[in-house]
Amino acid sequence: MIEIKNLTKSFGDLLVWKDVSFTIQDGETTAIIGRSGCGKSVLMKHLNALLYPDEGQILIDGKSVFDLSYTELRKIRQRFGILFQGGALFDSISTFENVAFPLRYFSDQTEEEITQNVNEALEMVNLKGSGDKSTAELSGGMRKRVGLARAIILKPNYLLYDEPTSGLDPRTSSEINELIVDLADSLDITSIVITHDMHSVLSISEKVAFLDDQKLSWFGKTEDMQHSDNKNLIDFITASEYQINKQTA
Repeated sequence: MIEIKNLTKSFGDLLVWKDVSFTIQDGETTAIIGRSGCGKSVLMKHLNALLYPDEGQILIDGKSVFDLSYTELRKIRQRFGILFQGGALFDSISTFENVAFPLRYFSDQTEEEITQNVNEALEMVNLKGSGDKSTAELSGGMRKRVGLARAIILKPNYLLYDEPTSGLDPRTSSEINELIVDLADSLDITSIVITHDMHSVLSISEKVAFLDDQKLSWFGKTEDMQHSDNKNLIDFITASEYQINKQTA
């Protein structure tokens, strides 16, 4: 369980958000939404202490990540997998080696074990037999899936997604959404998804955190979101749906 308690963050005189509090339950998928510049990515970077707050705490299984020693923090960070917005793949090495990279640096597995685990991860993201491909040859959707295979290779407890469907066509976006749901179920992973894509939010998440006006403006079940009396949230949903309809028209 991840508990975000009274978190406040500024960069100099610029307040990002103040007094943010909500809880992410084990096994749940939580979407973090809001307009560009509202601090979604900043919040995500606090979850594994890549950034530190001005005030507040983040507790993982009751332990504050900001009070951990360097050794303890390294262990906590290995419990997180991250799918970066652009995939963050190494184009100079093969798909197989991209996925194997965390195993080579953070485990003592043999080559046989690495091969087995990489092939299993690629199969889980529907890329069976693609290990020899150069990542430079891959489509945007395939690059996302390779990044996802790499994110799960260390069998994390928590999976962070940064705009997982950004830049993808509707069909490929739906495939990525289905993978997010399937992996959450099959691996029992707690997922945190930053996205502007309301179709994704409705398809994959159980809870939604809406950042707006330098605070957590709304938090609750996805099924309750569209019936909220929060005007800014409804305006955001309406604008997002209009943009989706415009792009698919």
